[in-house]
Amino acid sequence: MSSAKPFTRSACAVANSLDIVGDKWSLLVVRDLLHGKRTYGELANSPERIPTNILAERLKRLEGAGIIVGTPYHERPVRYAYTLTPKGRSLGDVLLAFVRWGKQHIPGTVAMNQSPASGGASGSSVSLGRTRTKRAG
Repeated sequence: MSSAKPFTRSACAVANSLDIVGDKWSLLVVRDLLHGKRTYGELANSPERIPTNILAERLKRLEGAGIIVGTPYHERPVRYAYTLTPKGRSLGDVLLAFVRWGKQHIPGTVAMNQSPASGGASGSSVSLGRTRTKRAG
């Protein structure tokens, strides 16, 4: 007898992975945690400027999915430091694939200069990246 819960859409691994991290913000949060950011403020100050209400929701979702863990580091008000679980760190390989694809197929895409924090994706020499945006003027 299986204790697995029913799938939202199908048993497809791609569909189920997208249900967890397929929005436009979740993998950027994982990227930042791989690069050593830990606090809500550090995550909110990423170049993409995730809206704070969305960041709070994504952190709850990622924690509920077992991808991150929030640990209180300040009591009043309660503030949390976030770290990736082994399950979350394994998303580093997914992010590296995005970097490789983006650099190959999207003109102007660059990789971040810093390397992932220890325990990052498979020891690859490719760093996690972001796309460069053109500035007006």
